[in-house]
Amino acid sequence: MTELQVASPTVAPGRLFGVSLGPGDPGLITRSAWALLQRRDVVWTYPVRSLRKEGYALDIALRAGLTLPAQHQPLLFPMTHDVEKLARHWLKAAEAVKALLATGQDVLFLVEGDASTYASFCYLARVLRELDAEAKIDIVPGVTSFNAACARLQMPLSEQDDTIAIVPAAYGIAAVERMLDDFDTLVLMKVKPLLDDLIDLLERRGLLPHSRFIEKAGSPVERIVHDVAALKGSKVNYLSLLLVKNPNRERGEIIRGCRKKTTIELEEETQE
Repeated sequence: MTELQVASPTVAPGRLFGVSLGPGDPGLITRSAWALLQRRDVVWTYPVRSLRKEGYALDIALRAGLTLPAQHQPLLFPMTHDVEKLARHWLKAAEAVKALLATGQDVLFLVEGDASTYASFCYLARVLRELDAEAKIDIVPGVTSFNAACARLQMPLSEQDDTIAIVPAAYGIAAVERMLDDFDTLVLMKVKPLLDDLIDLLERRGLLPHSRFIEKAGSPVERIVHDVAALKGSKVNYLSLLLVKNPNRERGEIIRGCRKKTTIELEEETQE
């Protein structure tokens, strides 16, 4: 009699969640994110710049009173502009997550701010999909640093039909200056490398009185500076931004709820 071969059951792969925790205040963690963080049957992963340090996203979760689950793993996302080095670390992180998902466990990737806004999760999810097109991925949205900053400063991000640009300061001074002509509010992210140059630009354009600086919004070490010029020559944290209002920007006439193009804009289009 032939012995029957019993196939081992196939384990359904787990799901990856990008869990947004907000910019630093544990009170800004959403109910959806909180519910996932209460689960004990998941693996927590979180980005770190060095394996010798805890990540900022993990710090937010711990300050919220949460405890690490039995399984947790830091994923290294180094601070570098070396594209090849970054790609290697994104791949290594994605491979680690893929292996965890293959065991059938759900994986939470903790993200400061919002997972879809300049976040390490974007790279992780993209590379994971390249490794496994069938990977199950969910994103839990969260409060962004600039929304939290506006709330702390009691400064509206936008009013009526204001235009807004959210720009990494690394795009450079020339790009920022061009945007000042087209946007009522500029959110300049990660201003540390160009802060002095940005201060010079804002002073030349007469916009320093309409600018505010905030660092690590909502965290215990939050810093708000109204006199932005006073920051010149000083060191600031990587997680810092400038909110710039441009009240004198030339606008077109409103017609039926929409802005009518200015004569200059129409002439430029005609010339094109």
